[in-house]
Amino acid sequence: MYRDLICREIRFKGHEGVEKNAYYARPDGPGPFPGVAFIHHIPGWNEVCIETVRRLAHHGFAAISNNLYAAYGEGDADDIGARARAEGGVSDEQMLGDVAGAMAYLRAQPQANGKVGIMGYCSGGRQTFLAGARLPNVNAFVDCWGGRVMVKDRSALTAKQPVAPIDYAKDIKCPVLGIFGNDDKEPDAEQVNKTEEILKNLGVNYEFHRYDGAGHAFFDWSRPAYRPEQAMDAWPKVIAFFNKNLA
Repeated sequence: MYRDLICREIRFKGHEGVEKNAYYARPDGPGPFPGVAFIHHIPGWNEVCIETVRRLAHHGFAAISNNLYAAYGEGDADDIGARARAEGGVSDEQMLGDVAGAMAYLRAQPQANGKVGIMGYCSGGRQTFLAGARLPNVNAFVDCWGGRVMVKDRSALTAKQPVAPIDYAKDIKCPVLGIFGNDDKEPDAEQVNKTEEILKNLGVNYEFHRYDGAGHAFFDWSRPAYRPEQAMDAWPKVIAFFNKNLA
């Protein structure tokens, strides 16, 4: 564990070369450190996401969380998130460009070891799955209860999110970790089972962990859904997975 950290808000080039903001943290030292790009959840780029970046840095990773809602301006994260959701969220195309830019930022740092993984909560879990399949040079990814990785009704797809990420599972070339609550409704147990079956049949290197007594967002200490016992069991699995595949 690294108690001395360097943490700051940075600027990086995202989708189509547009400069955007992100939060970056790494251990204080020469490295080399593996990288993790963390994709924030649908409520927005808020304190829980910033804390997740610092937690990853504490465990030896250079981590970044890019603000997918940067175009909506500065202000209260809940208000900005609500405005973004009212407009259908960000497009998959923008998300992929932004995450690719964040990964490039990590690899460009002098302390980097060259390996980068992706992790995300909720909508960020869906986006992590999609990015893990479609972006080159992803070394590992962690999907935390990603909703709509598999959709039950294709009419739920939109112009901004026109695909179900599971359709790209055949393109996954890296190890995958999935963290799920058995009380979750999106994804529910049936969706998780089907996702696991597809990954297994494709020969993807994966591991899934499911928790009784936990639903959606059970890592999020700011919400009633938080389940400390389950979260504290799952977090070491996340760290061990990234250590194995990135360090």
